[in-house]
Amino acid sequence: MKKLSLKWRITLMIVLLIGLTSVTMVLLLSSSGVRYMDSIGELLQDQMISGKSAFFDPEELSKGQYVTIVISGAQKDFCYTNWIICIVVTILSGIIAYFVSDYALKPLRTFTSQTEKVEVNNLGDIKLDEDVMPEFQQLSFSFNAMLERLNNAFAAQKQFTGNAAHELRTPIALMQAQVELFAAEHKEVDQETATFLALLAEQTERLTFMTKALLEMSNLGQVERKDKIELGEMVEEIFTDLIGQAEKKEITLEHEGCGMMVGSDTLIYRLLFNLIENAIKYNKVGGKVKVSIEENGEEILVKVKDTGVGIPKEAQKSIFQPFFRIDKSRSRQYGGAGLGLSLVWEIATLHGGSVWVESSSENGSLIVTKLMKR
Repeated sequence: MKKLSLKWRITLMIVLLIGLTSVTMVLLLSSSGVRYMDSIGELLQDQMISGKSAFFDPEELSKGQYVTIVISGAQKDFCYTNWIICIVVTILSGIIAYFVSDYALKPLRTFTSQTEKVEVNNLGDIKLDEDVMPEFQQLSFSFNAMLERLNNAFAAQKQFTGNAAHELRTPIALMQAQVELFAAEHKEVDQETATFLALLAEQTERLTFMTKALLEMSNLGQVERKDKIELGEMVEEIFTDLIGQAEKKEITLEHEGCGMMVGSDTLIYRLLFNLIENAIKYNKVGGKVKVSIEENGEEILVKVKDTGVGIPKEAQKSIFQPFFRIDKSRSRQYGGAGLGLSLVWEIATLHGGSVWVESSSENGSLIVTKLMKR
């Protein structure tokens, strides 16, 4: 019963109710009808007169046995007809209830379609219609209040993140400069000190990258998105920027297709750069990265396929969350702060699109990004 839709539940309950009502009425009508027929039969038998007739005629009454047979048959027909009517009424009621419940549930479908439009980046813009039937008014009020609280919470979180990253940027930059200066002035140090300096330089560089990414994420909504972007040319430009990393692992870079869109040139570059860099970083030695661009009406699909280690199925949706790492050992091996794909998701959403893992196995992964042309 729990797996049935609300529409079918309403239909079945109405059918059950009408069925029970019809059965009760049939039993009552049959009982009273038979009783009154018996009374009529007894009255006729008392008033019988002699004579022969094939049918009952008030002017010419037949023998008692004929009268009894006619009344007995009428009783059976009466009961049989009542049960037929009961079954037909129940079936017709079920059909009518099915379509009536569909109409009755229309406000719920409207409510569902409105809630499906709610996303992280439009919490302040989406508001459910509160001019609805009384049963849904309180639900709409509560849902709108929840959206407002969530929007305030996310806004406060973004503001805190941006302020924290801004405040951390200066001291981290000073730390990194001091470490680099000390390492340059003290080249003749023992192995233990050299290892410590290298580790310190690596971690300060990670902190610098992290604060930069957090600042970018907190200021995404303020960036203008009016640039005309040729994605094919941008991919070739990114290949040029990343050719050094690709050559270190002997990875082949391939590109096909093109597409024109309107958006932020800086942000789209960052989106594609992060996807391609990840495909190179987590690829196998001697592997391949292929970027395909396809136009589909008002949408553009950017597909980044690699021959890397793959992404576990349980992590394919979580990789776009901030600071998520599939394996902590990868963090130490490849570096990064787990913000690259989160930034990709934010930028895609800001441009009216989305990003997802289309497929992944030990032979590689395919990540698809959908972007709107305008």
